[in-house]
Amino acid sequence: MRRIRLVFILIIFLVFMAGLAGCKNDDKKEAEPSPGETFEQYVKYWEEYKFNEMYEMLSDEVKAEISKEDFVGRYEKIYQDLEVKNVKVTFDNVMLEEGMEEDPQERATLTFTLSMDTIAGPINYSHEAVLTKGVPKVEGEETTWKVEWDHGFIFEGMRPEDKVRLQFEKPERGMILDRNGKVLATNSVVNEVGLVPQWMDGQEQEVKSQVSELLGMTVEEIDSYLNASWVQPNYFVPIKRILPEEEELAAKLSQLPGVQVRPTEEKSRIYPYGEAFSHLIGYVDEVTQEDIEKNVGYSAGDVIGRRGLEQLFEKKLRGEKGIYIYLEKPDGVKIDVVKKEVKNGETIQLTIDADMQTSLLESFNGLPGSAVAIDPKSGETLALVSSPAFDPNAYMYMSNSERQKLADDPLKPLINRFYNSQVPGSTLKPLTASIALDAGTITPDTTRNIVGKSWQKDVTWGGYYVTRLTDPGRPVNLRDAIVFSDNIYFAQTALEMGSRTFIEGMKKFGFGEETAFTYPLQPSQVSNSGDLSNEILLADSSYGQGEVQVNIIHLAATFTAFINDGNMIKPILLKEETPGQIWKEKVMTEETAKIIKDYLREVVTDPMGTARVANIQDIPLAGKTGTAETAKLEQGTAGVDNGWFVAFNADKEDLLVVMTIENLRETRGPVVVEGVKRFFEKWR
Repeated sequence: MRRIRLVFILIIFLVFMAGLAGCKNDDKKEAEPSPGETFEQYVKYWEEYKFNEMYEMLSDEVKAEISKEDFVGRYEKIYQDLEVKNVKVTFDNVMLEEGMEEDPQERATLTFTLSMDTIAGPINYSHEAVLTKGVPKVEGEETTWKVEWDHGFIFEGMRPEDKVRLQFEKPERGMILDRNGKVLATNSVVNEVGLVPQWMDGQEQEVKSQVSELLGMTVEEIDSYLNASWVQPNYFVPIKRILPEEEELAAKLSQLPGVQVRPTEEKSRIYPYGEAFSHLIGYVDEVTQEDIEKNVGYSAGDVIGRRGLEQLFEKKLRGEKGIYIYLEKPDGVKIDVVKKEVKNGETIQLTIDADMQTSLLESFNGLPGSAVAIDPKSGETLALVSSPAFDPNAYMYMSNSERQKLADDPLKPLINRFYNSQVPGSTLKPLTASIALDAGTITPDTTRNIVGKSWQKDVTWGGYYVTRLTDPGRPVNLRDAIVFSDNIYFAQTALEMGSRTFIEGMKKFGFGEETAFTYPLQPSQVSNSGDLSNEILLADSSYGQGEVQVNIIHLAATFTAFINDGNMIKPILLKEETPGQIWKEKVMTEETAKIIKDYLREVVTDPMGTARVANIQDIPLAGKTGTAETAKLEQGTAGVDNGWFVAFNADKEDLLVVMTIENLRETRGPVVVEGVKRFFEKWR
């Protein structure tokens, strides 16, 4: 009986162990990844660009056809060249198929959908994926699901022999127009000068020497092109571009052995008005490696705006490249993958009048300075120049030595002078007068009995004196102080009103903030620190010396308040901007504006007025002159005098001009006033 019990217990134990073993086998089967789970892991690697791990999940048959190096390398190159991002793969409905006698391995099929962003735009496609699970070669061997990859995983319809191609179409740069639709910047074919080494017929040094002289290049610069790694004896080696109108130069070059002049295949930037717009519009130049690294979407051979509006509106003007991704079959047939259409640059229209711009630059007669002409009612900028200028058409194709020669020119034609803020001199006095009148510090009848041409408050000023040019020999009122440009009158007035009132008044005019203008300019300031607690600095500031700085556009805008009942008009540069905007409301009362406007007219009409040279019979000009002394080390020494003149037509009120010319001690005479006068005579 006991033996039977033991046998029964043993049987129960064996059954239990067999059941336990069966459970373990079931657990083991459940732990093996399903086809869906396998492909899900493959997709995870794919979306994370882990191409090495993807390769390890491929079947042995696939691995026999493509090496790991080729698989990973092809994915990496395609994805890098096409700038592939945001890869997303989705799938569902895995279908299982049992193995059969002739093919015992199990199969699973599914359809996946892939989406990704590329340099040419989004790509979406669907493709069928097959996973297989091989038959164990020996009993007990574990097998897993593997991916039967093909090239259609990269792009639908792609075969192993297909090439992925990327083609670009350059956009045409947007034009820049003046207010009347005249072209200021456009695109046209130019001529390219090049050398064919083997055609120089043993006269290399002589030819290079003559080309050097004709093109303003050094022989070393020419050699740098000829010695490039890609050059072959029979190749045309471009060294410089010249304008189509340089026919005589092209003819001389073409006579030299081995030299060719031919039209470029692509259009280049052209500036029909040349020097007149060199600082305002700027120019374009070929991108450097640094440009390519810092800016998205640029490649070798592209151009980029270097200065002026070309640089400021680079994004709008350049447009967007057309990009075409396609598969190229061995027979040359192209299969579209995705295409981004080219988008040409936008056209920008300015408020500038091209002819006025040219005329205003000519008013300088080559002297250094800057000027602006605006409509004081609408705020439209009609002309904005810096003198001397340079020809942007020629500059784009200058050699390094030519550019360096221009940079070394003592008149500094490459400097954009209207960008800078400068000492305004006596052109600031009308602003000081308006602040003092509105503050009640003075009235139009307030007189000051000033004797002589120099004055100091007291002995605490040491050896410092405020000086004036004219002593009328009688007490001076506000009208006289503006007409004769009396520094002492304004210095005494500023000291009476105090620094706080003066600074607050200047802030109402926009000092200490960015100028509300499309073209970026250096801001205007009252002083370096914004403080005028020093009495001498306050006195000097009242007549536009000290540390006062103002850019020429801002100065023009401040004078619009005398025309618009105390409101400062916002200067605009683009035709799309709304004209007549008020930038600063009521910077002075209407009464104050009228009083000072009348005095500004007398600056021109009075026989002793500082702008009497501008008294034209048929054009009732009003304005204010100024002499700004800069670069002065100490009182009693000579500085550099820059001359100013702000003028407007007191009747029509449709044109206001500000001009400054540098270093009057060398030019001598009322050249600034005469320059503005000539401009008004032409544009009455």
